[in-house]
Amino acid sequence: MNESSAGPALLLALLLPLMAPIAHSAARLPDDPLERRCWLQYTADRTSVSLFADSTPVTFSNLRDGFHVRTPFWVEFGIRGMGVIPAGNKREKSGHHHLLIDTPMPNSVTEPIPFSDKYRHFGKGQTATAIDLPPGQHSLRLLFADYDHRPYYVFSRKITVTVTGPRNATPKPRINPEHFSESCALWYQDEVSTPPAESRAVYLKNLRDGETVDSPFLVKLGAVGFGVAPERTSIPETGHFLLTVRKNRTTVSTVHLGDGQTEAVLDLGPGDYDLEFSLLSGDHKLLLRDQLRLSVASQASAQRR
Repeated sequence: MNESSAGPALLLALLLPLMAPIAHSAARLPDDPLERRCWLQYTADRTSVSLFADSTPVTFSNLRDGFHVRTPFWVEFGIRGMGVIPAGNKREKSGHHHLLIDTPMPNSVTEPIPFSDKYRHFGKGQTATAIDLPPGQHSLRLLFADYDHRPYYVFSRKITVTVTGPRNATPKPRINPEHFSESCALWYQDEVSTPPAESRAVYLKNLRDGETVDSPFLVKLGAVGFGVAPERTSIPETGHFLLTVRKNRTTVSTVHLGDGQTEAVLDLGPGDYDLEFSLLSGDHKLLLRDQLRLSVASQASAQRR
């Protein structure tokens, strides 16, 4: 179980702002039975914890190689073991994301990454973006870089997506019960790549209200309309994440991602939980907050981990 290492004073400072109302805008499971069945089919893929030390620390949180998407489509950035901070702010083991589109990796590790349509910079500490590409196949790769846009050479695997057409002129895929597997895959790919309607939100990228998971599981956090930066920074329009886990209204775990992290692993016993996720400013003022309920079906034993 992940417990906050903050002392009582800091913990109180973190929790006092959270008495404000909760937005309750967390995405819910689909009402349609076929769509719900399809969404839940991918829960394990979205929440699994990698056991391989050499697995890439940078990932696309929502996309996979071979996806079919309508444009514009939503691209979510994941980073493990490092923190996010806007460009121009020097900090060890921290940086910001770059999206490489239909282009190879830059050759130099000492020169800043170029600015172009092929090398898209997210120097405000963004955790995701909507991009608009012409129909056809496109290669995508994420590259993490420092305050001066010099690559750490911490990068994702290259993936290829197929853009099927404009979102406003291409029908949304539907699930056909007679061809469930194939149609479910296309519906799901469209569902996770649909840009959010909110202009400002804090959200969980990989979970919806009412889902059931096996523990331990990965939680991926995102913000819309804000960038990410560590605590005790005063960068405008940025914040850092705080997770609070409650069972029967009692707090059982608090995970303070004060170094600008965007992912956390939770290890909880079987049962029902309320997971509250907040975005706090550098001085711990509440910016955004929401929550969802989830169930843990089983917990792996220590011998199996």
